[in-house]
Amino acid sequence: ICPEEELKGVNNRQELSEVEALMQRRLRNQLMAAGVTLQDPNSVHLCYDTQIGADTVLEPHQVFGPGVIVGPNVTLKAFGHYEGAHIGKGAVVGPYARLRPGTVLGEGAKIGNFVETKKAEIDAGAKVNHLSYIGDAHVGQQANIGAGTITCNYDGFLKHRTEIGAGTFIGSNSALIAPVSIGDGAIVGAGTTLTQSVAADALAIARAQQRNVTHGAARLRTKFARIKAKKSKT
Repeated sequence: ICPEEELKGVNNRQELSEVEALMQRRLRNQLMAAGVTLQDPNSVHLCYDTQIGADTVLEPHQVFGPGVIVGPNVTLKAFGHYEGAHIGKGAVVGPYARLRPGTVLGEGAKIGNFVETKKAEIDAGAKVNHLSYIGDAHVGQQANIGAGTITCNYDGFLKHRTEIGAGTFIGSNSALIAPVSIGDGAIVGAGTTLTQSVAADALAIARAQQRNVTHGAARLRTKFARIKAKKSKT
């Protein structure tokens, strides 16, 4: 004698989806019984081996692939996608974050909106807050990665690694061309394309010299207006 669902047959894709729904319900109930908060259980899709610690909060719309381990007291904000990632105690992830295989987040680390990581070790207290890609990299404790920063890890043939030291500050829209290392406490100015390593506590800036042309905007608008008028006549 057993529950009817244990003997449910699977003869087509529709019945397969029904069995999947039963399994998802079991997995969700197991997590909630273990002290995990699922704000919208039906929008959370788990894998058979998903491990999540107590007092973690899952906001709506989460997808877990194989090999994901989440520590206690973690906040996973809405619309997250996780595969082969380990998330440490007290970390905050998302919304709209994607953690790919090999990602390891230390205690209290923060991954913000529209951030993708792959084979990335993000140490305790480090932050990657906005619109960034961190791949094949190590980010030291308490480092701050500015919006739009990417590690350029692939040269078309091989993958290369980026080392970012503890307490570093990487300015927004920086491109870190691997292999490269940035020492502890260093600062990389916003808009920098980094091709060489940076020593600890150094300041690195690599951007074109800005040039301001007096009344240049007005002259440019006049020029474009003349071109537009000439085209309209023809």
